[in-house]
Amino acid sequence: MDLLNDLKIQIFADGANKKGIIDLSKQKYISGFTTNPSLMKNSGIKNYEEFCLDILQSITDKPISFEVFSDEFNEMYEQALKISQWGENVNVKIPISNTKGESSKDLISSLTKEGVKLNITAIFTLDQIEEAANSSKESTFTILSLFAGRIADTGRDPEKICKEAAKVKNSINPDAKLLWASPREIYNIFQAERSGCEIITVAHNILSKIGNLNKDLSTYSLETIKMFYDDAKKSGYKI
Repeated sequence: MDLLNDLKIQIFADGANKKGIIDLSKQKYISGFTTNPSLMKNSGIKNYEEFCLDILQSITDKPISFEVFSDEFNEMYEQALKISQWGENVNVKIPISNTKGESSKDLISSLTKEGVKLNITAIFTLDQIEEAANSSKESTFTILSLFAGRIADTGRDPEKICKEAAKVKNSINPDAKLLWASPREIYNIFQAERSGCEIITVAHNILSKIGNLNKDLSTYSLETIKMFYDDAKKSGYKI
């Protein structure tokens, strides 16, 4: 945990499991929360608004992002206004485009003028960073969520792209926060810090590995060998 204390980057928890969110809210190293409709669906949540309002009963002093789920900009606008009224700590997630590939820049601009705190999500390219930074310049608080983990899935270096994204963002809207989204491992936290991101949001299952930070590798090796042995023994394998 000492390594985390040396970091400037804020760590958010990404998930839609109520118990997980509440448990993680008690951890000093967790600065906020994110979720999305896919995570909610996978957690078996049936009533979107009911779930969000329930979570906000427990999460009152840390930022949390809830996402709109329409594909029409006029409906996104209405949803965003409603979601923003649920709490002072609520950030509204707006995708950088709709499913038709139409830019959300006008919607983002309109919402920033309404004073809505935004988390602009599903950003993959530098052009999208530029667009999001420009359209949110009037906002009091904006997060730009760059999907570094999914970028890495394509064989590209996410750290390099994040460094370039940070330069673009800082030249246009330095008050916006660059977020490393969809990390795959604990080490991504340190990569995000190096690349100039102000925030990283990490899935609950990855955060469960925080205890391995600075772990002695010889000890870790022996634990792994014992795990293989115990599993083979329990399975009753024979040759």
